[in-house]
Amino acid sequence: MSWQVGVARRVITPETSVWLAGYGTERAPEGKIHDIWLKVLAFQSPDGTRAVLATTDHMGMSKTIYESIYDQVRKRLGLERTEFMLTFSHNHCGPCLRDDLVDYYPSDDEQRRLVNEYSDWMEGQVVEASAEALANLRPARLLIGEGNTDFAVNRRDNSEQDVPELRRAGKPLKGVVDHYVPVMAVRDEQDELVALLFGYACHPTTLSFTQWCGDYPGFAQANLEESHPGVTAAFFNACGGDQNPIPRRKLEYCETYGRMLSDAVEEVLRRPMRSVSGGLKTAFEFVDLDYEELVTPETLQPVADGSSALHARWARRMLAKIEAGEVFPTSYPYPVQAWRLGDELLFIGIGGEAVVDYSLRFKREFGPGTWVCGYANDMAAYIPSRRVWEEGGYEGGRHLDEYGRPAWRWAGDVEDRIAQTVHRVVDRVRAPHIPRK
Repeated sequence: MSWQVGVARRVITPETSVWLAGYGTERAPEGKIHDIWLKVLAFQSPDGTRAVLATTDHMGMSKTIYESIYDQVRKRLGLERTEFMLTFSHNHCGPCLRDDLVDYYPSDDEQRRLVNEYSDWMEGQVVEASAEALANLRPARLLIGEGNTDFAVNRRDNSEQDVPELRRAGKPLKGVVDHYVPVMAVRDEQDELVALLFGYACHPTTLSFTQWCGDYPGFAQANLEESHPGVTAAFFNACGGDQNPIPRRKLEYCETYGRMLSDAVEEVLRRPMRSVSGGLKTAFEFVDLDYEELVTPETLQPVADGSSALHARWARRMLAKIEAGEVFPTSYPYPVQAWRLGDELLFIGIGGEAVVDYSLRFKREFGPGTWVCGYANDMAAYIPSRRVWEEGGYEGGRHLDEYGRPAWRWAGDVEDRIAQTVHRVVDRVRAPHIPRK
């Protein structure tokens, strides 16, 4: 067998009253539907090159947390930045984390203490699980395939209230979607299934209540692990920034979407899958995404005095920074990553909440066997394509303030800069391989 693969997992459900993340309100926990998880897959090619993928049921990782975790895995495990990818499902029924959407919630000092306490603990779990996965490396085969499911809806082009009736009437929905379900199966020397990695492009926002839950990805992972005892099933969110599960807000919908996704994975497992040949290359680059226009005291003051508590918190924080003499950067360092596994799989990880255009574009440009994770390493902000930027709206307009940035909007070349960087890192992983010394 040409691969060594290690697996580790941890329950990361909070045991304190840290608030649930998302929706910009106070959401204190009142129990759980099921646990939320951290799952780690470690890969090693025949020449000793390693890569570690950590997947979590969190809403988003701030740059602060990503850099802290990476610094720890670098020092303890000797991993280069190119070799470590931190992904998050964007689940809105997981806990708030340090420096992610800091102005979003009406937090007090006690809540901030709980968030920091949980974040510290969670970081340690990621590092420990990564170490365990590397220590558990065993001979394995990697097989890949792709399925399909269709509960994601382009939320920019469809009214949520109209979708159920349109579906009942058999009428097509509007907008761009990406319904592919990429699946990796890890099998051991006895051909027993050890782990599954699968993805889908859709917000995990079926639920908005106050119980811990992994939303539809949590149910899909649980379904697969129940059907395949002893297997670890891990999820990554593709480019679902403009996609919602509709209808939503009921637990039964969430269970249904989880079943639809796990059924799609099962269907892939029943069909012949492509074996991934040996060889692993990794690349990473930060690209500076320019802001369209920085905030000023004159533009901030009306917001600070305005009716939106969320935006007023942000504006007051920006004003305090300006008064303290801070000079805002004119751009944001955005993470772009690529792994090539054998000749069969190109796995691209980009930060923030990328809209579905990115996945469709890169699959078209790089061909079959291209998978794109749109929620990797840093919950930077919504990442619009040029089309979405020109259309505006929630994903493409003036909403960087909600992510704590010193500007309202990206510059119009955001897609060009990201795509150029993706092409550079892909060129590096597709170049002839030079074995490690």
